Amino acid sequence: MKEFEKNRDIFKDLYGDMMEFADRISSVLGCPITIEDGNHRLIAYSTHDDTTDQARIMTIIGRRVPEKVINSLWKDGIIPALLKEDAPIKIGAINDVGLGNRAAVSIRKNNEVLGFIWALEVHAPFSDEDMEFLQIAAKEAKNQLQQLQLKKKRKEAGHQEFLWRLLTGHYQDESEVIENFTKFSLHVPVVFSILVFEFPKEINREVERYISYMLTTTQKINSSLFAIDQNKLILFAGANEENSSFFTASLYDFIPFFILEMKQRFGVEHILGTAGNTYKNFLDVKSSYEESKYTLRMKNIFPDDMKLIVHHEELGMFQMIEALAGNKQRHAHPAILRLKAYDRKNQTELLQTLTVYLEKDCNPNEASRNLHIHVNTLNYRLKRISEVGTIRLKDPIQKMSLFLNIKLDQYDEYFKKNS
Repeated sequence: MKEFEKNRDIFKDLYGDMMEFADRISSVLGCPITIEDGNHRLIAYSTHDDTTDQARIMTIIGRRVPEKVINSLWKDGIIPALLKEDAPIKIGAINDVGLGNRAAVSIRKNNEVLGFIWALEVHAPFSDEDMEFLQIAAKEAKNQLQQLQLKKKRKEAGHQEFLWRLLTGHYQDESEVIENFTKFSLHVPVVFSILVFEFPKEINREVERYISYMLTTTQKINSSLFAIDQNKLILFAGANEENSSFFTASLYDFIPFFILEMKQRFGVEHILGTAGNTYKNFLDVKSSYEESKYTLRMKNIFPDDMKLIVHHEELGMFQMIEALAGNKQRHAHPAILRLKAYDRKNQTELLQTLTVYLEKDCNPNEASRNLHIHVNTLNYRLKRISEVGTIRLKDPIQKMSLFLNIKLDQYDEYFKKNS
């Protein structure tokens, strides 16, 4: 037992001063202390001499735990244990990310984790009494962090209202948008895009906490503005680089990363994610939002075609599907009608064969594998398709026209089933 009495008396008269709170824990345990919120953003840290490690230094400099450290703590099961357990846990060194031996405890209000206290082991392993004191400190920290939580929620409400105004085209002057970025202490990005993630069911409070955690801890994109709309997460992603192609590449990386991490860390599956085009003018936020939603509709209507597509610019001819489907003068393709009639009469699958053949970019090996038939059987069917449909399968214009009309028919069928 150290010379200080390890009880709640040491936390009297703090008045919300979290730096002093960290120093008082440090004075009892004789080691550096770091306090983070539930999303690993730095709240406070104690003074220290040379007895610290690289992970703590980088956390203090960046005001949040480096992403590589967070990922390592997840992989080693440390963060899952902290999210699950009330009691402090001891953590062995992880040299790859500059993390020394330490103890940690979660700060909780009921089942919600408000933050974490980290104690860096300096001279000797933590005793049972040290661990008990850490648990007392976590209970006392709850009262201090609740006030911070209220301020954070008020701030996030203002952010969401700002984002919705951007998404709905409320602003008419770009300077007004920039003023609001400054008002909310947000970086003014050079380029931006709107991302939309669709969850399989309505996003509840628990899943919203997971989302907030992921967006706060990731350093892949700047994602300080987001909103929840029933089962959709809408995210304003910005970058300070002029190079829009680099930013677009980061979106391609982030979308599958977010979906995979939500599944692996929190068990939330079957999320779809899309991005609208990249813009520089803030009055184009609404356009990027509409493009992202459109891409999401295409992923729902054409799941096989869109499996790898996340960005509006990747859609190609699918960008025109809705406009063409709404054309009242559109008529069914004669060749497709002939194939449908032949299939009905003869119980064949010529139209399905043609569809797969075109979807596989006219690659006979891939098409035959997908159809579970021999290549020779495929070639025989393609010959019959050419004869019955009066189709020249070597004519790229005819193939393009057929593919587009097949997709328009699939579009119509989707809405018949879901109307």
